[in-house]
Formats: sequence, structure tokens, C-alpha cells
Amino acid sequence: MSRPQRVLGRMGAAEPDTVAPSPAPQLGGPVFLLLGVLGALLPALGYPWDWALWPLLLGLAAWERRPWAVAGAVLAGALAFASLHTVQARPDPLRPWLGAQVTLRGDWDGQFLTLHDPPARVALSPRPAERRGSIAVHGRLLPPRTRTVPGGFDQAAWLRSQGGLLTLAPTAVLVGAEVGAAQPSASVKGTVQGWFESGWQGLSPRAEALLRGAELGDRSDLNEMELSPGVTVRDAFQRSGLTHLLALSGQHVTLLVGALTLLLTRLPLPVWARYAVPVLFLLAYLGMVVNTSPSVVRAGLTGLLGLAALWLGRGRLDAASLVALVAAGLLICYPLWVITPGFQLSFLAVGGLLLLPRVLARLPAAWTRPGPPLWLTGSVAVTLLAQAATLPLIAGSFGGVPLSSLPANLLAGPLMALLIPLGFLAGLLGPLGAALKWPLELLSAALLWLAETFGRWPLLPWGAVGPAGYLAYGLAALAGVLWLTGRVRAPAALGTLLACMLLTALPPRLSPPRQLAFLDVGQGDATLIQTPELRALIDGGGTPRGDYDLSRTTVPALHSLGVHALDVVVATHSDSDHIEGLSGVLRAMPVGELWIGQLDPENAALAELLSVAEERGVPVRQVRRGDYVQAGGLRLDVLWPQGNFWSTEPNENSVALRLTATGRAGQTFRAALLGDLPAPLEHSLGLGRVDLLKSPHHGSRHSTSAALLQETGAREAVVSVGFNTFGHPSREVRERLDAAGTRIWRTDTQGTVLWPLPK
Repeated sequence: MSRPQRVLGRMGAAEPDTVAPSPAPQLGGPVFLLLGVLGALLPALGYPWDWALWPLLLGLAAWERRPWAVAGAVLAGALAFASLHTVQARPDPLRPWLGAQVTLRGDWDGQFLTLHDPPARVALSPRPAERRGSIAVHGRLLPPRTRTVPGGFDQAAWLRSQGGLLTLAPTAVLVGAEVGAAQPSASVKGTVQGWFESGWQGLSPRAEALLRGAELGDRSDLNEMELSPGVTVRDAFQRSGLTHLLALSGQHVTLLVGALTLLLTRLPLPVWARYAVPVLFLLAYLGMVVNTSPSVVRAGLTGLLGLAALWLGRGRLDAASLVALVAAGLLICYPLWVITPGFQLSFLAVGGLLLLPRVLARLPAAWTRPGPPLWLTGSVAVTLLAQAATLPLIAGSFGGVPLSSLPANLLAGPLMALLIPLGFLAGLLGPLGAALKWPLELLSAALLWLAETFGRWPLLPWGAVGPAGYLAYGLAALAGVLWLTGRVRAPAALGTLLACMLLTALPPRLSPPRQLAFLDVGQGDATLIQTPELRALIDGGGTPRGDYDLSRTTVPALHSLGVHALDVVVATHSDSDHIEGLSGVLRAMPVGELWIGQLDPENAALAELLSVAEERGVPVRQVRRGDYVQAGGLRLDVLWPQGNFWSTEPNENSVALRLTATGRAGQTFRAALLGDLPAPLEHSLGLGRVDLLKSPHHGSRHSTSAALLQETGAREAVVSVGFNTFGHPSREVRERLDAAGTRIWRTDTQGTVLWPLPK
């Protein structure tokens, strides 16, 4: 009698490891179209490695014996490339007025000002209090800033990405924008959004801002609103792994369509109406209610195509093909979306969720029984898949991976399932929505409390992700997908994952960076000493007479450089353009010690910094000439102040430092970091010879004297400077540096300056 064979399936007696994964289906045609679009756009945008998509496409087409797919991919790629060329070739009608003081009149939609003559779009800084309408605004028209600091915001690239075949891209920024006249919006979308906002009146500012972001896609208030001192709503949601809840996305659209569908099933309607009504709802929602963003457009179009297919009797469409078709179509119309984090995160997360059925098939049957086990397992799997799919972007963009993401999302999910439909209903009712005030207030408060609570959890620190990191991630992800589809065994997939982790973790540990980083913080100072033995930040930038927190530039830069803790932070003196950003740095990461020179508690910026240091438990040390710290081959000496007397001029009390770095081969490098010290005191330091001089006081004519240059013999000088009305760096200083044969490095023209230290 032959031995009975084990039956594979999902029967209760089957063991978990006997589940046979279903064979992988053929790739849908839209997947090839998307590969063709990406293969055309990414190399054209400066990503040459992505030419590899074409051999991959050819290999897949040959493997599946579908030569027609190559022709379709080539056609889609040609359309995308032509669209990109059209968008990039558009002339800038505002170029003749760049740098001038102008008054502009146009339609303000809460994000950009649209002009009619000439036809153009402009970003406004600061953002006007008016939500939308026709406004006249005065300010200086400037070109947008590019990324000049590691991990910083590339304003120019982001503004370019806001345009496409159907929309003009903003080409300039009106700085110092002052609204002179304003009229309410007469557009359909403005009227509808105003009606929705009337339904949320009476709520607390936090709840109203949260609903405006979740229902309309307007997050402008949330970016600045504080939950606690120094912690904005955006920061809390980011650190807790709940950022996606603030972005109008597929989850929000699914909740609204799901609630509508559930209501329609209770009504005596013909079957076709159960699909037609949600289709009409989505069309109205996308066209007249929400602000356009990649995530909401992706979700809306995907829903429209899926519902239309069911309405026409075509059945459910293949999910991967549907998502790929929407992505390819959007990129042909808006080709620059391909390099925006919003588009990338949206589609990568959805791509990860497509693997959910295969993940559930790999789990024990007891974990996936209908009811609570499946709800819990499914929620956990959804969160982990979305995180795994977006890991390199999240880690590189935010400087770390939130460890609280799983519990935070499990608890926030039910709240959002109630808040989104209820908030939409209140907006739909307009002024009558006040009847729903209390449940909306409670749900919003609970969600904000979750974000604030889990936002206190630590992050898994991460630095910038380079090409090698993305390649390693891609190999590891491919191994995981092949295991889920039954193409490779678990040991091979696990071995690939571990090898990729090892290969990406070893290089920075075997050869850690040793460098000076002069960060571009505009008209201010921020210098990082980065070595394995010592990590010190001298000043953190600031905005005199401004309200922008420079730590939003400094902290991402530190994270991008792989710095997540500091041994020493130095506040050279009390000027806000040097120390205002340090409060956010102390809040964002562990700091061993804070050095200050003059203790001036009457100075507001210094008083706040000392208050934050006390709150965070950071020891404060008043340094004097002769103090120093030495770690390995690195020594940081304090040369000023002497501490015997204090000047009434803060610049004269600046902490002046000399850095000495000695390599293993005995080579020595010296740099002078002098804050805003004026020329008469430069001669009292006894600097001696140095290789690199950070020009004091941003290149003011009252500093960097000829005597100092002769004493130090510095061959290189760095000037930390930004747009200013002081004339920095002055003509006199530039002439003195040229006469001494000293090469000048400027952060306003060259961005962040990275200077290697001897190893």
C-alpha cells in the first residue's frame, strides 16, 4: 500500500509550513508601461542608474514571452519624455522681475498665488492669513532656493514638481509678502471649501486644523501649530509614524467611499446605482472639494477605475495593474512627480500592501480566522508592509525610523475610521455641522494625544541613504517578494537580507566620517565637528526679526550626516542668528554639554536656550580661555573670552575656538572658529598658524584683519553668510583675503562646505 501524500491547503489540520504559496501570475500590461515611463523619466532627471530598468523590462518580457509589452513600454516612455521636455522648456514669465520689489494681484488658493497677466504661479513667504480669494500682495520676488544643506528642503525642485502638462509650475517666491487688499474667493472650489469650514467652526483650533488637513488637504496650520513647547503637530506625527494620517490619501478616500457604500446598501437602489453614486461622489470630491496632491489623486483615480469596472460588469481589476496604470498616467501628465516624496511614498506603500494576501497565506490558520484574529493580524500586516515598502525613504527623509509606528497605527486606525466620515458629514452640513462638535472634538483630541505620546518614543537613527543603500534595499525586497511568491526558499531570502544589512552597515563603521561641516543656515552660523571621538556643534543659526525655527534646517542636516547625538554644543554669543536654532537641537537629540561664554539672562534667545537645557537635563558650562576638550587625535581649545570683564557689545564676548586634528600618520590640521569677534580682539588670541579660518562675523569689514591673516597664514577661509542687507561679506574683507592669497568659500553661493580632517 502506497504511503498517503500530505494534502496542502488551508485545512485546520495543516501545519503552517505546509501552506503552498499560489503561483505568481503574469505581470499585467500596465506594469510594463510603468517601467517604460520610469526608464525614460529617471535617467533624464539625472539618475543614470535607472537605465537598468530597460534590461529588466526586456528580461521580464522575454521570460513571459510578451514582445508586445516592450513596444507599449517604449511608447509610454516616449510620451513621458515628451511631456517632461514640454514642462521643462516652458519659459519663466517672471524672470525679468526677479530681485525687484513688486506688487502682484491674483487668486490665492491657500498655497500658491495664480497670476493672470502674465500667466504664472508664485509661492508667498510668509504665507498670508487669508485662506483663499483674490489678493494684492507686495514683496520682493526671488528665485526659489535649491538644497544647500544635507537633508535640507529643495524648494526649487518642489516648486517645479507642482506643475505638469495641465498646470503651470510656480517659478518664484515673493519674500516678505504683505497683503494689501483681499476679496473672498468666487470659485466653485473656494465656495465649497468655505462651506465645509463653516461646519467645523466652534471647534478648538487644533481640531479645526486637523480636519482641514484630513478632509481638504490643507495642512498649512498643522505645520506650525505646537502640541507642546518646541514640538509641532507635524513633528509629533512624524516621530510617531503617523505622518500619513495628515496627508489626504487612499485611507481617507477609502473610508469616505466605504461609508457611502455601506449607506447605499441599506437603501432600495438598483445595483448599478451602488457603483454610479460613488463614482459621481469621487468626481465631485476630487474636482470641487480637496486640494490636489499625488496621494489623493492616486487614490481617487484608482477608486474611479475600480468602481467603473464593477459598474460596467468587468469585475474586479487586477490590483497591481490598476495601480501601475494610474501611476503611469499621472507621470505622463505630471512627469516631475516622480522625484517627489509624496508620490514615491504613496505608490510604494500601495505596492507593499499588494502583498497582503500572500503574507496572510504564510501565517498559521488560527491567526487569520474571520473576526478579531483576522482584524488584528491584518492591521499589523498592513502597517508592517507599508513601513517595509517605504523604509529607505522614511529613514533618509526623517533621519530615523519611528519605533512606535506599529502600536500608534493600531490605536489611531479606529479613531480615523470614525473621524474622517464624521468630519466630512459635519463639513457637508455646513453651519448645521455644529451638532457634531463634541464627538469631533473628542476624536481629534484623542488622535493628537496619541501622536504626542508616541512621538516621545525614540527613533531608530538613520543617516542619508545613498545609491548603494537603495540597491541593497532593492535586493533585500526582491528576495522577500520571491520568497512570498514561492520562487526562493526562506534560508536564501533570509541570507540575502542579512548580507544586504551587513554590507550597508559596515562601511560607515569601518571608515567613519572625519570632517568639518559649515552648514548653510542663511545669514547665521552653524559649524559641525564630526569625528568618531567628538561630535560638536558650534552655533545653530537663527532668523533675526523672523519666526522661522532654524532647527528645522539644522536637525535634518545633522541626521543626514549621521549625527544623532552631540557631545558638545557651543553657543558662541547671544545674537539670535547664532543660537536661536540651538533650542530645537537640544530638544531633538541627546547633548552632553552646553558651552556658553557670557551669561546674559536678559537676552531672550539665550534665556530660552538655558531654559531648554534645564528642561532636557543638559549641563551648562561657562567656558574661559584655557578650557579645552580632547578626544583621540582631536583637541578643541577655548581662546576667548578671558572672563575678567564683559563688554556691552555681545560680539566682543564671542567664544573663540581653535581646533587641532592630528592624523594617524602625524599630519596636523588647525582651524580657527571665532564667532563674531571684532578685529581689535583678534590680536589677543595668540592663534598662531592655522590651515583654515572661519571668517568672523560673516565677513564684516570690522573683522578678518590683515594682521590676523598674516599671523595665521590661512590658505583657506570660510564665510558663513546668507541674503542680507549688511553687505556681508564686505568688499574690504574680500580684498584682504585676495591679497593674502587666501581662497574664499561662501555658504551663500556654494552651500554647505564639507572639509575633511586627517585620519
